[in-house]
Amino acid sequence: MFGKYLLIFGAALLAGGINGIAGGGSFILFPALLSVGIPPITANATNAIALLPGTLASAGAYRNEFGKDRRSLIQVCVLGMIGGLLGAILLLRTPSATFLQILPYLLLTATLAFAFSNQLTKLVEHQQSRFANLQGLRTVITTILQLVVAVYGGFFGGGMGILFLATFALMGMTNINRMNAYKVLLTSCINAVIIFPFVNAGIILWQEGTIAAIGASIGGYISAYYAQKIAPIIVRRFVIVVGSAMTLYFFVKSWFG
Repeated sequence: MFGKYLLIFGAALLAGGINGIAGGGSFILFPALLSVGIPPITANATNAIALLPGTLASAGAYRNEFGKDRRSLIQVCVLGMIGGLLGAILLLRTPSATFLQILPYLLLTATLAFAFSNQLTKLVEHQQSRFANLQGLRTVITTILQLVVAVYGGFFGGGMGILFLATFALMGMTNINRMNAYKVLLTSCINAVIIFPFVNAGIILWQEGTIAAIGASIGGYISAYYAQKIAPIIVRRFVIVVGSAMTLYFFVKSWFG
């Protein structure tokens, strides 16, 4: 029993540290929760709740960015919470066997989004000129995309932040600090609002989640000190390797049982 909690704490510590440097902590904590025998849907819900304190702390660090365009910030947060709730409800209505079948594809989407995040953002930025004179169309497209990403975030969450950054670029944002501020606040809103359906369904493991939350918070705090000492590319490569390994593992498990 002690070994189980130690593994969860260690994975959360690492996940929090990785989130503070390069993002992608879910690739560490979610598989760790699965490895100790927690069912996939429960592990997914517990993972989202456990990483919430870290994203809230990050949002606090960007508080100076939030007052620059409150209207658009409120719009994306409201849209995100609606989509997050829809995604969480969809998750709760999904049988565990079905979730396990689609899990490899979710992990693949998240891994690819993380691995090619820079290229994805540049591609979206390049397409901005095509929509420069079509503000109404761009607004409709970005609204739909953000709602889709929010639903995905409520359902699974891995790679959600990367996908949101791409939609912000499509909105016309160019300041990376502002984009990151919106990202952490939006992911915080989604992870906070999905607590309610998860609590109502009774699928959150609070003991494991609390241990993970403490570990993730400590990891995030420590990473703030070492962020400038560790090359982000090294952390990114580590996360990509772990994400790829998890994707391959669950594809094999899905195909061959």
